[in-house]
Amino acid sequence: MVGVIASCGLLFHSLLARLGRGAAGFAGKVREIAREDPRRVTHSLKVGLALALVSVVYFVTPLFNGLGESTMWAVLTVVVVMEYTVGATLSKGLNRGFATLVAACIAVGAHKLAELAERFGVQGEPISLTVFVFIIASAGTFLRFIPEIKAKYDYGVTIFILTFSLVAVSSYRVEELIQLAHDRFYTIIVGVVICLLTTVFVFPVWAGEGVHKLAVGNLDKLAQFFEGMESECFGTSIVTDNFEGKDFLQEYKSVLNSKATEDSLVSALYRILWYTNYHDHP
Repeated sequence: MVGVIASCGLLFHSLLARLGRGAAGFAGKVREIAREDPRRVTHSLKVGLALALVSVVYFVTPLFNGLGESTMWAVLTVVVVMEYTVGATLSKGLNRGFATLVAACIAVGAHKLAELAERFGVQGEPISLTVFVFIIASAGTFLRFIPEIKAKYDYGVTIFILTFSLVAVSSYRVEELIQLAHDRFYTIIVGVVICLLTTVFVFPVWAGEGVHKLAVGNLDKLAQFFEGMESECFGTSIVTDNFEGKDFLQEYKSVLNSKATEDSLVSALYRILWYTNYHDHP
């Protein structure tokens, strides 16, 4: 019995030690990420601030009465639209607003056509709405495979499919469809505006600055890589063993792994320049 208790105590102690090491490693990684770019911490606080501001719309009774249950869509909009840079937030906000407006208008039109189909049979309206949802969702999903649309408007097409499906399906049970589409659109606009105000006026992060810093950092890493290669291949003590595990190789791999970040920043920079008529930002 004593041996069993001792074994359980050792197992529990080992588990606690493992959890402690894991927590310490995670805390060290978080500290390193924050030290590497303090703007990430600022961005996290900005997201929290934006959500706190948009929550006021839901908590204040007059605002809630004006928009109804659709107020929750403003909160969801902040969660999905808020991005690290101003350009990315502006792009997502415009995509969401325009896609919601177009999808709501088409869904209302589909509802009117479905009401006409009701005259030809008892189940004419639900069948027509099902056909409309199938056609629009299939066509929109196929459009996402087109490279030009996927690169710039993939998010907008996704929101278009989502909004059309929700409004079209809801139209069968909801009496005031126009009011529903109206409230949903305006709550999304409220969320987008709060995102833009928070992103632009509270420690803004411009994509151009991010591209510049990333390019400078990658050039420094490439310089360290070439210096390491020169030392290994042409130094006084030439080593012929495998280079795997050398420190300078990690710099080279880091540059390669940054391609996705570069593409995202360049895309955001292109959008902010296009939307603002090539206005020069810091």
